[in-house]
Formats: sequence, structure tokens, C-alpha cells
Amino acid sequence: MKVAILSRNPKLYSTRRLKEAGIARGHEVDIINTLHCYMDITRSRPAMRYHGVELPKYDAVIPRIGASVTFYGTAIVRQFEMMGTFCVNESVAISRSRDKLRSLQLMSRKGVGLPRTGFAHRPDNIKDLIKNVGGAPVVIKLLEGTQGIGVVLGETAKAAESVIEAFMGLNVNILVQEFIKEAGGADIRCFVVGGRVVAAMKRQGAEGEFRSNLHRGGSATLIKLSKEERATAVQAAKVMGLNVCGVDILQSNDGPVVMEVNSSPGLEGIETATKKDVAGMIFEFIEKNARPNRTRTRGKG
Repeated sequence: MKVAILSRNPKLYSTRRLKEAGIARGHEVDIINTLHCYMDITRSRPAMRYHGVELPKYDAVIPRIGASVTFYGTAIVRQFEMMGTFCVNESVAISRSRDKLRSLQLMSRKGVGLPRTGFAHRPDNIKDLIKNVGGAPVVIKLLEGTQGIGVVLGETAKAAESVIEAFMGLNVNILVQEFIKEAGGADIRCFVVGGRVVAAMKRQGAEGEFRSNLHRGGSATLIKLSKEERATAVQAAKVMGLNVCGVDILQSNDGPVVMEVNSSPGLEGIETATKKDVAGMIFEFIEKNARPNRTRTRGKG
């Protein structure tokens, strides 16, 4: 098959591994810079152009859309869908997962375990907003933040009020969530492909750090998931409509709770911790599901 990887950086571990895995399985793989694509939108023959020439017909596209280019990136994925190309993750599913508030609302409606969360434009009573999620300490998150950036722990009610007031003064959207103390600064990254968890790792935050992101000095180890944790990850991916994603879970006293669903999860941490060929599993999924004019699949979960 002829497969395109939408990525702005061909040197990234995830991009390189995907290309290597595709070639190893006998496929022709191109890396295409998302921002250098431009669309030819016509009634009869939509097309995609790149560096002045029309791109060939691809059997499948693997979107690796960074958070900073979500709008344009999902427009490019949508154009490929209109051309009848199989996209590993649909444009609407990527957009859905990038909107933290919307994704939480959708998962809440479907009964997925979540930390108690508050959202308000300009609450008349910030104290009540904090109290409503269980009181301090609370986690305050920028809706547009990624990789732990824009996530602050308000250890006391006063500190939380000050942070919330500061963020609101900057006219940004924030979420206020209960702090899951029993998680101990650790979370679980579940890598879901085609409706099943193919790999999982436990990420532990650095000493004194409540965020477990590997980009912030956290460490990763292999973990065996419980039946409930596995089911939670699969359900979260299904609700988002994502065929390939990373689901981040905290272990709480009330069971697993989902913190985030990532539509472009990195491969380096999960492959290093689990020694699994996750990139190869993504291509195995493509081989089983890619068909002309098929832009949607259903997960097993």
C-alpha cells in the first residue's frame, strides 16, 4: 500500500518509527509536512497539492497533528477523507479529543470514569467553584495546554483562588479538577489501536512534581492493567471515535479516571517501556481496515 504520514518533523522518533515499520511490512511510505499541503476544493474532483504538485492517491493517511496546528491539520485530514482516502483517525475525532471540555462532557454522558471537574466563564464565587470539585488542593488546567504546560496545582484554597483569578485576568479558558492524591503523582498511559489496548505503561512524576509527563522528567515502567482500567481506556477511545490514541488514566479510590485522550500519542516512551512494536501494530490495523472510500471504522470496544 501507499501510505502518507502527516508530520511536520521527519526526525521525530514517532515519525521515523512509523516510516520504518511501514517499509518493513512492504509498504511505500511518504512523510508529508502538514503545513505545506494545500487543498484544491472542487465539486467533482477534490485534490491535495504539495510543493507545487498534486499528491498521488494514497491508500491510507496517518495523521500526526500537533496541538498548535489543529485547525489547519484537521482541515487537511478532512480533505483526504473527501478524496476517499482511509485516515487512521478521522478529522472530527481529532477535533473532538483536542477540545478538553467537550471530550470530558462526552465521556461523562457515556459513564466513563472522570475526576470531578468544574468549568465557568466568570464565576461570581470562585470559592464555590473550588468547593464544588471537592475543595483544595485542586488542579487548574488551561484548555489549550499540552504536555503538562498550563497545569497548576492549587495546594490551598487561597493559592487556587489566586491562580484562577490570574488565568481569568488573561482571558483564557480553564478547567478546575479535583486532585487525585492517591495517584501519588503517577498515571497510566494506555495505547489503544483498533478498539483494544496494545500496550500500557505507568508514568511516575519526578520528585516533587505532580505531573507525570515524560517531557517534564517523569519515568516510565511496564504495568499490567486491571480489567476495569483496560475497559475504561477502550471506552474512552470509542467515545472519542479514535482508532489510534493514548488514554491517560489515574488510579483513584473510586476506580480508574480518565485525564485525557491523545489523538497523536508519542511512540518513544511506550515502545521503550514495553519493548513492543507499536508502530507495526498501527500498520497492521491499516492493513486490515484500509479500503477505498472508507473513512470510518468501528472499534471492538
